[in-house]
Amino acid sequence: MPVYRLEYTQILPVEISRAWDFFSSPENLCQITPDWLCFEIKNLESDAIYPGMIIQYTIRAVAGIPMSWTTEITQVRKPVFFVDEQRLGPYRFWHHQHIFQETDLGTQVIDLVHYALYLGWPAALLNHLLVRPRLEKIFAYRKKALEDIFRPGVQMT
Repeated sequence: MPVYRLEYTQILPVEISRAWDFFSSPENLCQITPDWLCFEIKNLESDAIYPGMIIQYTIRAVAGIPMSWTTEITQVRKPVFFVDEQRLGPYRFWHHQHIFQETDLGTQVIDLVHYALYLGWPAALLNHLLVRPRLEKIFAYRKKALEDIFRPGVQMT
């Protein structure tokens, strides 16, 4: 089973505490997720993440068919990083590290994702043709949304 890796880095012109406050609130995930995913949080027991937190979502990633996705926040070290891992969902394995580092220009946000697919040997073709391009599109949307949200002079709501 191959494990694929994606890494995205972006500098936001804000202090690390502001970046952390935004990313550590599950409600804000909707703001940085493309509308075509029809992303919906099904349960929200807290405004801020904590180790052991279970979050259930519904997404429409393929052909508009709804699918459930359950993740667990497994590690939190405020304001440096947190990790979410899939417990049930479309991936055989999903491990997403959110890393925050202070820089002279603001906060560097690093998304490091490791994932694996079901389907055995056809997974490599499926990843190449559908999954990786879709994930790249989602993270490109996310980058643009974050640029808009954290544009100097814009107040967070």
